[in-house]
Amino acid sequence: MLALLLVLGSAACGADDPADTASDGGGAATEPDASDGAAPDGGATSGPGGDAGLATAPCVPPAPTASSPPRCSDDGSDPSLPRCGEWAKVEPQGAVCSDGSPYKFFVNYTNESDSVLVMFEPGGACWDYESCKGRVRSAANRSGIRDDHMSTYQYLNLLRRTPDNPARSFNFVFVSYCTGDVHTGDRVATYDDPAGGPPLTYRHVGLANTRAVLAHLRERFTRVPQLLMTGCSAGGVGALQHYALFRNGLRDVSCGYLLNDSGPPFHTSETTRQSQETVDAAWNLDAFYAQLAPELGVSVADLRADAGRISTALADRYPRDRLALAAYRMDLNYSLYLYERFFPEATPADIHAMFWADLEPLLRTYDARPNLSYYIPYFRSDNCSHCVSIPPLDHDPQTILSMPWLGSDIASEGLDMRGFVTRLLDDARPLESYVEAPRPEADLTPAQLAACLMP
Repeated sequence: MLALLLVLGSAACGADDPADTASDGGGAATEPDASDGAAPDGGATSGPGGDAGLATAPCVPPAPTASSPPRCSDDGSDPSLPRCGEWAKVEPQGAVCSDGSPYKFFVNYTNESDSVLVMFEPGGACWDYESCKGRVRSAANRSGIRDDHMSTYQYLNLLRRTPDNPARSFNFVFVSYCTGDVHTGDRVATYDDPAGGPPLTYRHVGLANTRAVLAHLRERFTRVPQLLMTGCSAGGVGALQHYALFRNGLRDVSCGYLLNDSGPPFHTSETTRQSQETVDAAWNLDAFYAQLAPELGVSVADLRADAGRISTALADRYPRDRLALAAYRMDLNYSLYLYERFFPEATPADIHAMFWADLEPLLRTYDARPNLSYYIPYFRSDNCSHCVSIPPLDHDPQTILSMPWLGSDIASEGLDMRGFVTRLLDDARPLESYVEAPRPEADLTPAQLAACLMP
């Protein structure tokens, strides 16, 4: 459990549950009284005109059938199959991490369902010698992926086969991250040492690795009644960016869902332009855009010109899919990656102000589509107020295990993140969006703030 605290606390610096109430440790177990209006002012909205979420007939996942052959062994008696409920390592041939070591990802199979949850690992990002060498805010797993990687990540809320996970009956896929490019790069970079030392070769090859994951899953699943793509931080960006590629690339997907946790695709603005242009070049994102554009029916130029364009493009391409964004308004992690090195004089208060100024227009974009929704609590002290769907990492192990959704609630709505995910997976229910009103008393302690600002 200590490993979870260490890895997520630093790296992230980079639907079958009928219960519709907040889980232990987050929010009251009451139904919110959703009302129309501008959710960025606090409260809930169900999209344009309030009832627009009903305009398109909801997706209906097909009933489970016995046609799928077993993909795992419940008791280990079949040595040709992985053990159900255990994490199996997969090493795609030719796939590599930033240091050239073999890339690997992990799958946890079940015979209970053909549905699939694909989670992209968090872990920051890098784009020059200083960041890719780890001298400033950096990216995770620069030395590759260990075979026991899931000993840490198995405790994430949506990867537990426990009653408090709305997706516990899905097959779980964990897309590991070791390329510093939010899973989308296509460039082997050589970064010169400003001090004159040896250059650094860094393989930003997340696009190829993710394609290898998709190819493996396409062979293993002949039908997918429900596909949930998710991840937090860099993983949230990865889930968003690759949603269309998996949605179209997997076989016979009936209903699709996206939960982008704390990787908001901001519209290009004066405050985000520098970071966007920097990573576009460092990671050669044109290669990714060239693959994504035909999947969405938009141009590469449109995707390059406005990073937020992907949200409406996905919503229009998949009108029956349910696509959601979650983030804390007082995030002090993803926001640091966006602004800190490009505005070196900015204070934490300035960082928060820029983050909200870029988040508000994105929320208005989401309000314009009935199949886009968002969940924006104000603050929690854990993990620098970053990533809503992960456990409360700054608490003791017992709390992390027994109250995994602690601090994810919007108390005024009687809802926590578990309840929001449950609703997201309920196709019969129109999507609603939530923003918690500011709580001026909620803030990091000086010690917590200093820890968050450390590279």
